[in-house]
Amino acid sequence: QVQLVESGGGSVQAGGSLRLSCAASGRTFSSYAMGWFRQVPGKEREFVAAISWTVIGTFYAELVKGRFAISRDNAKKTVYLQMNSLEAEDTAVYYCAATQKPTYWRGNRNDYTYWGQGTQVTVSS
Repeated sequence: QVQLVESGGGSVQAGGSLRLSCAASGRTFSSYAMGWFRQVPGKEREFVAAISWTVIGTFYAELVKGRFAISRDNAKKTVYLQMNSLEAEDTAVYYCAATQKPTYWRGNRNDYTYWGQGTQVTVSS
């Protein structure tokens, strides 16, 4: 079992940056691939980024490629999402998620088993 707690959300002006963190509990964090998703009211939860167990593989949605960076520190049991050049369209609740499925890179939310409670990111233009 893995419990996930996000932090680092807030309000920022367009063009600014935020770094989200997701702290995990449990002894097997390094055996999980991790993902970040986001959701706005009335829309489905969408994939943002994913990272493999060993940090070698990272994957991004086209909308955030070149602006966001996912990373992880297995010793700290934490995954990060560095968000730069933020746009108003990035406003959403951001969730981190964990999975042991090898298909984690597809960005399908149904492949993820554990979810955090979410953290709000608001970008004003």
